[in-house]
Amino acid sequence: MIDQTATTPWLAIIGLGEDGLDGLTPAARRLLFSAELVVGGKRHLALIGDTPAEKLAWPSPLTDAFPAILARRGRPVAVLASGDPFSYGVGSLLARHVPPNEYVTLPAPSAFSMAAARVGWAVQDCALVTLHGRAFEKIVPHLQPGRRILVLSWDGTTPARLADHLVANGMGRSKLIVLEAMGGARERVVSSLAKDFARSDLDPLNTVAIEVVADANARILPLAAGIPDSFFENDGQITKREIRATTLSKLAPRHGELLWDIGAGTGSISIEWMLASPGNRAIAIEPRPDRLARVARNAALFGVPDLVTIEGSAPAALEGLPTPNAVFLGGGGVDADLVAHLAARLAPGGRLVANAVTIETQADVIARFTAMGGDLVQISVARASPVGRFHGFRPAMPILQWVWEKPAGDPVDNPVENPSTTGGEPAFHAVEDLGDELGEDGG
Repeated sequence: MIDQTATTPWLAIIGLGEDGLDGLTPAARRLLFSAELVVGGKRHLALIGDTPAEKLAWPSPLTDAFPAILARRGRPVAVLASGDPFSYGVGSLLARHVPPNEYVTLPAPSAFSMAAARVGWAVQDCALVTLHGRAFEKIVPHLQPGRRILVLSWDGTTPARLADHLVANGMGRSKLIVLEAMGGARERVVSSLAKDFARSDLDPLNTVAIEVVADANARILPLAAGIPDSFFENDGQITKREIRATTLSKLAPRHGELLWDIGAGTGSISIEWMLASPGNRAIAIEPRPDRLARVARNAALFGVPDLVTIEGSAPAALEGLPTPNAVFLGGGGVDADLVAHLAARLAPGGRLVANAVTIETQADVIARFTAMGGDLVQISVARASPVGRFHGFRPAMPILQWVWEKPAGDPVDNPVENPSTTGGEPAFHAVEDLGDELGEDGG
């Protein structure tokens, strides 16, 4: 727990623009020049020039500097960040260690605000995306016809990569406006259609404004559950579109929740779960390594590269995983011991959804329904196909779907909040947890 006994702010978190000291308010300048220690990126420290304080450039990871900052608790320290320190910046990281009554924040305009002002867009009408320290594929879910997007670039190559991606996915007529080094002497604005983009001399410090124009054949992700099966790389082991839409509705994703997708196949359930909200997380568990690799490729293709994949079978593969809010069993065994284990591990109010196709697994599902209650539904889908000169409906195999919700007051068995995957890295973390994800500027 953070100590909130101190009442005098000692830490100043100061937003800095490309105009350096000239852009600071008198209050920000006073705090900066009265600090004993000034911490910032090398670019920030160069922008402010000589000050009486000791200087500390952000290390990698950035959080390695926090002990030196916290060691000065009660004495004046200034931290420099780009623009608004609480817009994809170091502010939220510091706030985990320093209570609000011990710091003061003086933000400058964020890159998003400056870019919107330059191009004349309302910030609240734009999708705000950062690709700095994030996977490039995270742009994919935002590419919707008519959408305006503001993107913080990784470096000078990001705009060309965005243009190439738009062209490859039928959005080559989209407009790209690249805003370089905004607010300083090096500021430059260049504009082009994605299909005509040919700049390679861009400043690493740039923001891209995109106005999406989609051709008729563009690959656009639908906003509702039930993405076409053909969008996924698959070997036939996929929860079909109509069944997937129904399954997602029963899993009922809510912002920030975690799904265990057991027997993930292509990963379609996990992927659509994560697409439902940017804060959603999922673990795809699959015993076949070839299918697990396919899950990872599909996750990147759909713009959810943070999907965690684990090779193995339940329940052994579930050891050490964090508490799920929902569990999906997609057609494999639904034996009593496994279901009991899953029910114990589920968070209160969590949902367990099992789809059964074969007579044997349907018998298991009926047994679990009889023993535990819940909701049992048979789902049948028939598709039109040629019958001579005419057409008729050919039914697919019916699905028996069991849905069980854990009572809100039931305890969780052996909850784990931040486990390690088989690779030894944390399975889940907020991106801002990683200091070097913010870049050397820390903001």
